[in-house]
Amino acid sequence: MALLVYGLISSVILALYASGFSLCYGISGIANFAHGALYILSGFTAWNLMNAAGLPFYLAAALSVLITAALGFVLYWGLLLRVRGIPLAELIVTFAAGVGILELLMWKGFYGMRYSLPIFARGGLEIGQVAVDYQRIVVLFTGVVLVLLLWLFVHHTKVGLAFRAMAQNERTALSIGIESDWIGSLSLAFGSALAAVAAMVVLPLGMMESVIGLEVLIYALAVAIVGGLESTLGMIVGSFIIGFGQVAAARYIGAKWMIIVPLAAIVLVLVVKPSGIFGKSKELEERV
Repeated sequence: MALLVYGLISSVILALYASGFSLCYGISGIANFAHGALYILSGFTAWNLMNAAGLPFYLAAALSVLITAALGFVLYWGLLLRVRGIPLAELIVTFAAGVGILELLMWKGFYGMRYSLPIFARGGLEIGQVAVDYQRIVVLFTGVVLVLLLWLFVHHTKVGLAFRAMAQNERTALSIGIESDWIGSLSLAFGSALAAVAAMVVLPLGMMESVIGLEVLIYALAVAIVGGLESTLGMIVGSFIIGFGQVAAARYIGAKWMIIVPLAAIVLVLVVKPSGIFGKSKELEERV
């Protein structure tokens, strides 16, 4: 039972990590390697709004999400616009931006035990004799609600339908008047906002450190590669494969083997099916 409960929680956390990265790539084709840095930056932004400005946590969290979304929007127009359509250049620019953010946080001294976000509720409950704290229940609830809201957004709003049109066929979308740069910048903003939402519910489980940004990026990449970079269903399935794999490895082999699971999953998928489980990219033998 413990494997099931904690495997589910771990999987939802990974899905929260990867949702923004997957959304951005699926819509605009931009692999945002600043994703992890924006995740941890949003946490420190909320902490500063609470401690420097004296705002309550819920207001600080909401403002942090909006600020992070704005940073994603500015990142597109300020840096990515010049190299749009050159995948390697896009990757380098976003990675450099992410490293710059993490180095800035380190330079400003944002590390140590005192940096943490408050939990939503104290206490816990038992699920089949397995103790689970309320914060992890909040994580589960947030993950489910976020997936539902994303589905409603992309299926029942004008911006969401424009996202889907751009993801399905960019040339056709351009022919009916959908502006690719605006969609690209909005996708980066939405992806950044999703990273911030994940940070607001996951970071209270421990202290904040800049290195967490790199870990989140690795996990988001692993989930996206395993499931398929442009597939939402693949992102969810990839999260569950890696999440349950990590919990099983920790229980039956040792906690130190948990980080090996996503790396091994990446290697295995790239060898067997490079496009990912639900990926739509053509395999090598189909392209030759």
